Amino acid sequence: MSRQRSRSRSLAVQALYQWQIAGQDVGSIIEHFMLQQDAKKFDTEYFSELVRAVPSRLGELDAALADCIDRALESVDPVERAILRLGAYELLEHPEIPYRVVINEAVELAKTFGAEKGHRYVNGVLDKAARNLRPLEASARR
Repeated sequence: MSRQRSRSRSLAVQALYQWQIAGQDVGSIIEHFMLQQDAKKFDTEYFSELVRAVPSRLGELDAALADCIDRALESVDPVERAILRLGAYELLEHPEIPYRVVINEAVELAKTFGAEKGHRYVNGVLDKAARNLRPLEASARR
């Protein structure tokens, strides 16, 4: 299941990037990805949830990240911005996923899709976000 979840996150980052850049309708983007990808290789429900939830909760997610970044979120690389928003959503809405897993998955996505050292930035931002959004879990692990 976790490999399918990882694949869902990877596709979700690509879909969110497309949404950020082209401003396309989220439903159309999801439909396109569902047609292009092998549904057996990823968790289609989780993919759809991520791609729908991030745009619909943008204000809340961006606010959760605002204290954790050193510049305006809009000036962050679009790929890394999509990864950060996805990570913030998972930290907020999926407490069953350990925060370290959320961060590690985001770092791997940044290594795959982001700028050369973008994974370090993603790691630092989401680590701070985890301390704010999951203080009990984060402090217990330190």
